[in-house]
Amino acid sequence: MRYISTRGHAPVRDFSGVLLAGLAEDGGLYVPEAWPSFSHEELRAMRGLPYAELAARVMHKFIGPAIPFATLQKLCREAYAGFGHPAVAPLVQLDTGLFVQELFHGPTLAFKDMAMQLLGRLFEHVLAEQNAQVTIVGATSGDTGSAAIEAFAGRERVNIVIMHPEGRTSAVQRRQMTTVQAPNVANIAVAGTFDDCQDLVKAMFADVPFRKELHLSAVNSINWARVAAQVPYYIYAALALGAPDRDVAFSVPTGNFGNVLAAWVARRIGLPVARLVTGSNRNDILARFFDHNDMSMQPVEPSLSPSMDIQVSSNFERLLFELLDRDAAATALTMTDFRMSGRMAVPDAAWHRARQTFHGFRLSDEGTLAEIRRLQERTGYLAEPHSMIGIAGGVAHPAGHGVPMVAMATAHPAKFPDAMEQATGARPPLPARLGDLYERTERFSRSPNELPAIQALVRATVLRNAA
Repeated sequence: MRYISTRGHAPVRDFSGVLLAGLAEDGGLYVPEAWPSFSHEELRAMRGLPYAELAARVMHKFIGPAIPFATLQKLCREAYAGFGHPAVAPLVQLDTGLFVQELFHGPTLAFKDMAMQLLGRLFEHVLAEQNAQVTIVGATSGDTGSAAIEAFAGRERVNIVIMHPEGRTSAVQRRQMTTVQAPNVANIAVAGTFDDCQDLVKAMFADVPFRKELHLSAVNSINWARVAAQVPYYIYAALALGAPDRDVAFSVPTGNFGNVLAAWVARRIGLPVARLVTGSNRNDILARFFDHNDMSMQPVEPSLSPSMDIQVSSNFERLLFELLDRDAAATALTMTDFRMSGRMAVPDAAWHRARQTFHGFRLSDEGTLAEIRRLQERTGYLAEPHSMIGIAGGVAHPAGHGVPMVAMATAHPAKFPDAMEQATGARPPLPARLGDLYERTERFSRSPNELPAIQALVRATVLRNAA
């Protein structure tokens, strides 16, 4: 299994190489050189499998010979053994033809655990084989950071430095990052937005001497392995609802486009997906694009769904590469122009191809609070703001008679207690294992939105742990 960059000027790598590299050297993102596929017979054979076993079979298509299948099975079983629900990613029916898939039963109560718990073990396996060490740098809009820290804290071959936009995450999200005391973990609160943090990560990778000196790697969804490890839960849900002998549809609250891209990948490799709905809050660049081909940056505005407060969705580049018929030169030019002008020029023909599958949806903060109340009153189900946007998007854009719609519930309501209290009048309690979160000591650094300052903090973390 070989991987190429969306911009065409980076080394071709196997899965292990892509896992450790993260971002391609030319600034592009790695994608399969040729897409694997599942036949309907292969999909049917996975019906009823435990989640870990299904995940191993799906991931094997993307990993190939880089990791033996028996080893992969073991890593998957270990990754999902500690989840708080025996089904790992259970389905809950809300209405006729409308389901939610709960992706928040992992250790940090967010969907990022679904991939990150496996990635931590994949990194450990590959680094041990190569007798190597890496420094993971990551940006988070809320959930990626805590999931990555949970997955990598205490691992001997990894230092991990996570940046978050100061004051733009929930208190629970922040504390899940800043109260971990493992020596290989560092947190930086950046004076800026998530997009600023994401740009700093990319700038560090673009600084080749710095990248080589510290052996940088990434676990944001710019890392292909993150996307690949999210594909299994779409297949798991679809098989439970009758696929491949029945079409399914998914509605996904979307920030950096990685989660919904994984749904598109599931479709690309053989899952019969009739429709994908991308849910946005007031930061609605993706909804505007899918509605009327308007991919133009606007200032990031804080919202009740902070993990979606993003205007530059990195993973869109992977879809763009496919929409442009895998023309790496055209992809690179389009992305460069976008960052310079703030507007992406996608040919109408490519946009129309995207519209055959994707539909945009947006919901204001006021609308989100109203829908949370309405859903609880009608069904008794409590959805936090991001998940609610996914559910509302699924209701607004049904895929047609007989096609079930699955909305992705991406976080536990207790991660956003202020918003839940606004909507329902009650603050949902944290699970027992996080019951003392507000009493734990926080540890983090503050930094201006300046590359040299960030690089100095990253280097200091690595040197401290090497001493």
